[in-house]
Amino acid sequence: MKPIVAIVGRPNVGKSTLFNKISGKRIAIVEDTPGITRDRIYADAEWLGREFTLIDTGGIEPFSKDIILSQMRRQANLAIDTADVILFVVNVRDGMTAADKDIAAMLQKCGKPVILVCNKVDNPGNPPMEVYEFYNLGIGDPMMVSSIHGLGVGDLLDAVCEHFPEVENEEEDEDVIHIAIVGKPNAGKSSLVNRILGEDRVIVSDIAGTTRDAIDSRLERNGKKYVLIDTAGMRKRGKIDENVERYSVVRALTSIDRADVCVIMIDATEGVTEQDTKIAGYVHEQGKAAVFAVNKWDLVEKETNTMKNFKDRLLEGFNFMMYAESIFISAKTGQRVNDLFEMAELAVEENKKRISTGLLNDVINDAIALVQPPSDKGKRLKIYYGTQASIKPPTFVLFVNNSDLAHYSYIRYLENKIRAAFGFRGTPIKFIVREKGEKDSKGSKI
Repeated sequence: MKPIVAIVGRPNVGKSTLFNKISGKRIAIVEDTPGITRDRIYADAEWLGREFTLIDTGGIEPFSKDIILSQMRRQANLAIDTADVILFVVNVRDGMTAADKDIAAMLQKCGKPVILVCNKVDNPGNPPMEVYEFYNLGIGDPMMVSSIHGLGVGDLLDAVCEHFPEVENEEEDEDVIHIAIVGKPNAGKSSLVNRILGEDRVIVSDIAGTTRDAIDSRLERNGKKYVLIDTAGMRKRGKIDENVERYSVVRALTSIDRADVCVIMIDATEGVTEQDTKIAGYVHEQGKAAVFAVNKWDLVEKETNTMKNFKDRLLEGFNFMMYAESIFISAKTGQRVNDLFEMAELAVEENKKRISTGLLNDVINDAIALVQPPSDKGKRLKIYYGTQASIKPPTFVLFVNNSDLAHYSYIRYLENKIRAAFGFRGTPIKFIVREKGEKDSKGSKI
């Protein structure tokens, strides 16, 4: 699992700006108004080959009675509990404040590695005298950064990585298939894991949010090794009443990252919801193999075409994942659970399938002969050839004369032709369009 790094501190010390600088994305809202980041925001980040999850928190006001600030304080505490490394950010321009002292006292009790970050040191050279007073916080040597200009951020990340656990040798587990069971709270994820394992390995309750963290269960089946990852339910953002569930979402998303295939649980009694599509969207974006498992099918009253009509709703709700198979199960009775396992195994194999360059180009050339590539202002797209660059997910590079002419609709047409020829059931396909002679650092991903 990726290490988790939490950025904490009182309001308006530059946490969100530092978050954006490290993650390389403008995800956190940045304003000079204290308290603008009221919730924790997370992003994937990487430094010197080490990947980690970065959490931005709302500013901590240790003793404020304001309701929103109190909620922000609870959120920050949860981030601290979740994190492997904590970045405690202070503002050198303001000097050490009473709030900084209170936060430092709280962090000293957490038992986690804490790095003191003196932000807004915008000029290189000798540190300003104001830095030295932060030694009084008892956190250790302050590291000076300018989150706006990026000064000192590299050294800071070097220090962060020193606290990461050693990368485990996973060679012996290369043949293990990791299956993440994901979905809304109370969709039946834990019940499904228990049914597959044949024992009550995971606590099952009708109370949404019982599973607070991802739980791994190992098993062997037909001579193959598996790890089932039962993840905390990911609830719609506006419906998250218990702060601890936000912590669960971070762990659930990191569980998807380390899975080979995701079983996306849909509650048959509720149908397809907006939150289902968001969860599926994250699985799709991560390039994971996927299967839709419509659970609680035993509770649905059957009429003519009941299953067909539900499948139509699945296709409508998940039109960006037409490749994913769906199966109607009951974790309670065991209905079709064995078939689900077979379907997940197939999706894993398809996710790592390779196609030879010769066969791929035969399909591409036949597709071009049937439907001419698009043109613009008299200039037509030419596809010289394609090749498969990688697996998990299958990724194809198309070499063309002008990448701007490679319209999304035509790439989708080629994808459909490739799927018709080679399958790729249960896995997304990614395309990189590159102009001939272009360096690897360029090219547009579709």
